[in-house]
Amino acid sequence: MEDRHGMGDWHGGVLIGFDLETTGTEPGESRIVTAAVVEVRAGEVRDRRGWLADPGIPIPEGASAIHGISTERAVAEGRPAREVADEVARELVEHWRRGAVVVAYNAAFDLTLLTAELARHGLPSLAERLGGMETGPVADPLTIDRAVDRYRRGKRTLEAVCGVYGVTLDSAHDAGADALAAVQVARAIAARHPQVAALTPAALHARQGTWHERWARDFQSYLRRQGTPDAVIDTAWPLRSLLASPAPA
Repeated sequence: MEDRHGMGDWHGGVLIGFDLETTGTEPGESRIVTAAVVEVRAGEVRDRRGWLADPGIPIPEGASAIHGISTERAVAEGRPAREVADEVARELVEHWRRGAVVVAYNAAFDLTLLTAELARHGLPSLAERLGGMETGPVADPLTIDRAVDRYRRGKRTLEAVCGVYGVTLDSAHDAGADALAAVQVARAIAARHPQVAALTPAALHARQGTWHERWARDFQSYLRRQGTPDAVIDTAWPLRSLLASPAPA
């Protein structure tokens, strides 16, 4: 892999927005419906790729209401889920090999779900494709925002956080729009918080693991105090611990 991890100014370099729209909210069980990878260089969109998959299972009405893709459309127009998962993984790995940072809002969901899909279809994991690395460098605006503005009240959805940082999101839950918005939010956070902007991609990646673990432990404690004594919030990032290994769950 090309060694650019020592470079600073991660937010001014090549950022690869990544988003999945899915059949549900459990990454170990849900399937890819749409996917998008958007290449941004110095703030300008240079390339976009999008996929529509036939997930192989019915898409629940609740999920269709969010992203607008029905089971009928996915079956009629979508490509086999195995092909889509493989191509998305190849695309991300190629960008990582070129030294880019992948930006995904709530990255642990999307990357874990992709990992689960690869395992489900007997395809090489991200780690296998990367020669043993779990992933390349990732920037998760949700994780970063929780750390730099820890006590801000209100929702932390992509739409809400776009409002906080002045980013326009015209088509929420469209994978391409969400992927681009994630990049724009990441750049806006870096512009507002010089201590984040100054980190190298490798340092940013490592710091987010620490930040996510702190948030997860705090949120778990909060839930338990509020009357859910068995609440467990996964501390692993950017892949949830259930799917940390390349073997199927």
